[in-house]
Amino acid sequence: MTRRTGADERGRSELAATGLLVAVTAVWGSTFFLIRDLVRVVPSADFLTVRFAIAAIAVALVLHRPVRALTRRDVLVGIGLGALYGAAQLLQTVGLEHTSASVSGFITGMYVVLTPAITALLLRERIEASTWIAVALSTAGLAILSLRGVSVGAGEALTLGSAVVYALHIIALGRWSTPERAVGLAVVQSATIAIVCLPFAAPGGITLPRDGGQWAALVYMALAAGAGALLAQTWAQAHLSATRAAVVMTLEPVFAALFAVLLGGESATARMLLGGALVLAAMYVAELAGRSSTTPAVEDPPSEALHHDA
Repeated sequence: MTRRTGADERGRSELAATGLLVAVTAVWGSTFFLIRDLVRVVPSADFLTVRFAIAAIAVALVLHRPVRALTRRDVLVGIGLGALYGAAQLLQTVGLEHTSASVSGFITGMYVVLTPAITALLLRERIEASTWIAVALSTAGLAILSLRGVSVGAGEALTLGSAVVYALHIIALGRWSTPERAVGLAVVQSATIAIVCLPFAAPGGITLPRDGGQWAALVYMALAAGAGALLAQTWAQAHLSATRAAVVMTLEPVFAALFAVLLGGESATARMLLGGALVLAAMYVAELAGRSSTTPAVEDPPSEALHHDA
């Protein structure tokens, strides 16, 4: 067996993981209008609690064996990951009450910058120059897509806090996720998110959707954008670096803009096209950097390869 064979296998896994994360961001982008309409009826904390409770129960019922296979350490890791994600969701939601959606989207997307910065500072890992180029491109794309001017206040500070916690979640998921534990960790995370949000939803009782259409939207977001997305992200980050995953996930506002044009009746603008192009360019640079880092310079000599096969 040659080193190139191993690198090819890793490359295929990384390509599949990237494709899966792109699909996740597409699902997230498709929920923009659903969430905007639903939280007018159901308070944000109530919405998050019910959404992730449904997600946890659904996956646990269908895929219960991987959950039972988790060790005590795995469960504790899942609880920690879920607590981070739940805290980020709450900070983002509360911050959104005090700032515009476009500014919130840009500041939340700053996890693409914070992920490599925190990785370099806390974990002492070297970040390649090409990765920083991808980060800069995606940040510029986010700014063009989202910003129409910004002021700094409580809402912006809370949203920046959510971006920091999202970055920590991405880093932690990248370090502790494995393909075998992806399903179990996704269930534990979903349940923990619901528990973290519950104290904020419980006072006054939990408000539920009023009609079938609202319930359909909530179930879609629970299963596709909740359970499915967490499961896919957990598996994908077992194969990608945290920074590379963060760059790919900045496609979310690109898909949100695309669905706004296709389903929301909005018109495509030069800002949308330029911002989207920069984010796509960032993902391309990140993919090239990721592939070059897994491609060996030389193969094993034939004698050594024969020795390995013996």
